[in-house]
Amino acid sequence: MAEGNKGPSTTVRNIGIMAHIDAGKTTLTERLLFMTGRIHRMGEVHEGQATMDWMPQEQERGITITSAVTTLVWRKTDIHLIDTPGHVDFTIEVERSLRVLDGVIAVLDGVAGVEPQTETVWRQADKFDVPRFVFVNKLDRPGASFERSVQSLQDHFGGERIILPVQIPIGEEGEHQGVVDLITRKGLVWDGEDPAETTEVDVPAELVKDVEARRAELLESLADLDDDIAEAYLDGAPISEEKIRTVIRAGTVSGRLVPVLCGSALKNRGIPPVLEGIVDYLPSPADLSTLTGEDPEGDEPVVRQLNINAPLAALAFKVMIMEDGRRMSFLRVYSGRLRVGAAVWNATREFEEKISRIFVMHANQRKRVSAIDCGNIVGVLGLKKSMTGDTLTDKDAPMVLESIAGQKPVIYQAVEPMTSAEKEKLDQTLDKLAEEDPTFHTYEDKGTGERVISGMGELHLEVVADRLHRQFGLETRVGKPQVVFRETISAAATEVAEFDRVFEEKRMYGKVSVRVEPLERGTGVQFENRCDKEFLEGEFLAAAREGAMATASSGPLEGHQLDDARFIIMDAEMIEGVSAPIAFRIAASEAATQACLAASPVKMEPIMEVEITVPEEHLGAAMSSINERKGKVESMSEQGHYRLVHARVPLQAMFGYSKDIRTRTQGKGTFSMTFSHYDVML
Repeated sequence: MAEGNKGPSTTVRNIGIMAHIDAGKTTLTERLLFMTGRIHRMGEVHEGQATMDWMPQEQERGITITSAVTTLVWRKTDIHLIDTPGHVDFTIEVERSLRVLDGVIAVLDGVAGVEPQTETVWRQADKFDVPRFVFVNKLDRPGASFERSVQSLQDHFGGERIILPVQIPIGEEGEHQGVVDLITRKGLVWDGEDPAETTEVDVPAELVKDVEARRAELLESLADLDDDIAEAYLDGAPISEEKIRTVIRAGTVSGRLVPVLCGSALKNRGIPPVLEGIVDYLPSPADLSTLTGEDPEGDEPVVRQLNINAPLAALAFKVMIMEDGRRMSFLRVYSGRLRVGAAVWNATREFEEKISRIFVMHANQRKRVSAIDCGNIVGVLGLKKSMTGDTLTDKDAPMVLESIAGQKPVIYQAVEPMTSAEKEKLDQTLDKLAEEDPTFHTYEDKGTGERVISGMGELHLEVVADRLHRQFGLETRVGKPQVVFRETISAAATEVAEFDRVFEEKRMYGKVSVRVEPLERGTGVQFENRCDKEFLEGEFLAAAREGAMATASSGPLEGHQLDDARFIIMDAEMIEGVSAPIAFRIAASEAATQACLAASPVKMEPIMEVEITVPEEHLGAAMSSINERKGKVESMSEQGHYRLVHARVPLQAMFGYSKDIRTRTQGKGTFSMTFSHYDVML
């Protein structure tokens, strides 16, 4: 895998597959692995045999829980591929994967079109400026529509990007046979169970007119990006296929357009063009010439050339506890070369670690290598303390890359061992799992002495409990899931507190006036200083700020985190030679606490965006289920023979909803939900 060139290889692709749950990401991955000879039998997700879903919890549920890394080769290009989860409970897996990827395939259900989690992962890809193309999947299913899917992409994401179909399907639903390539004007048909058995045919007569119209639209879109194509198109001159692909690639890498491919992964249709699209359209590490990070020892940014001779710069984007308890760290190597036995500097936390082994990954299988060049993604052993989001560099050339932030948990439950003898092992194991997952937290409740685990949803905590039993051999009892509440204020208030004490014959004095004001939902906690007295600066101001902001960690009602509030230092008083920063910190904390109590504090709960898909005859049942849970229906839309209900519902009311909606709709209704915001409880 190590390259001899000076810069990142042009024959490497670091890509991911992202989508809403059940859009077919893992099925597509299985076909790509089979096509490239990485596996010799395609495992099916619904049979629990998918290569990338190697965890027992994934195989039983038929969903992806943890992002898995594999390496495959197509057209002499090494493709490092990460299959990411679609379930909202595991969104951190998508976030940290996108942080290190150069390109991504967005898989769309050809029946459903753009779904809630599609929008979530799309926004995550936008956050890291990751180029992408779309594969519209499941065009063999009843109700599938390529036209409707493209329109949904246009409606949701077409504002700043050109949504560019480069294929159209040959038939849909039961008539789906293959695709027409708009660049070559050739049909590709798949009859058998092998995606490699492609038959090239002329464009079916009934599609010729549509193909020419679509190809003209494609060229018109590309003419906006390239003067040569614009001139040739206006003159009616021929445009080579190579030129078209070159401009599509340039537009994709720059983020100005999104190519759209189509097919049916389950029926093995449209797979080879996806591999061609990875190589032709998605960027290589060489497309990113420099890397910018922070200087841990100064204020100026560090700009590093991405080549093998530059100092090492790598980002740890995931930590995984292996079957034997060892820590596997997944790294994206941006510059330099990583070698077995090398000492690396954790520039984020400032300590040194040693690389003991390097692996090229294939799901939970691994191949040892002695070194790896920049541009690659690998797993390593030996990093005992480095965490998700840490930057690893040469000690004499440190830089800190943008880290990976995890969302805060919205649900928690108590967990305890069956015997007191296993308490220490349980505590240690939970701490290890928290190292793996930034959205999983664990702590001991000081009031009850219980061990508490918190995460992103019921399924998240269910999987943790299952892993405790299967992977670590721990028998546990778990409590009922509980919602993580927050608090806020609904009015403004100002309070003054004075700290005047004598410690070890030394008097300490500070007096601070703090005002609190409510902010809009989702704003967070802010600080402002409106005191213009000269002494309130430097360590005195820092101490007052620390004291006031510390109040947000424990709200005035029930001790939940305070949110959506601004803390303002209005005034302060000191006595020369007597006042100390600690006095200002304590006074500001007391004033802020009293101000929050006087500012009409209220309790908030997490509100979820819920999308329910039901046949039309069960629409009334779905609406009733939302009303009974104090939810609010935002909109309704049609999707073939089904109806989509978009609503906002308190998370607390959604416990057990999966069973309820199946019962009400005779098993035909499905739903998905994503966290929206915190709001005041009704």
